[in-house]
Amino acid sequence: MALIITDECINCDVCEPECPNNAISQGDEIYIIDPNKCTECIGHFDTPQCREVCPVDCIPNDPNHVENHDQLMAKFVKLTAK
Repeated sequence: MALIITDECINCDVCEPECPNNAISQGDEIYIIDPNKCTECIGHFDTPQCREVCPVDCIPNDPNHVENHDQLMAKFVKLTAK
């Protein structure tokens, strides 16, 4: 399942550079995660790196983009294919 950044985000700028898929960008008010690029770091790391660095714990699973491990891995393969 893709992740989402809630309105508890304090715009601290630490999550964006940690995303290996470049799925995180600055939105109008807070950072946002592109669900088409978010793999929860599957294929890169054991845990989502944005969650690891977030000081306010505002990155839950996105209930609107439910995906299992195999789907996230397939997305990783597609995103990293040359």
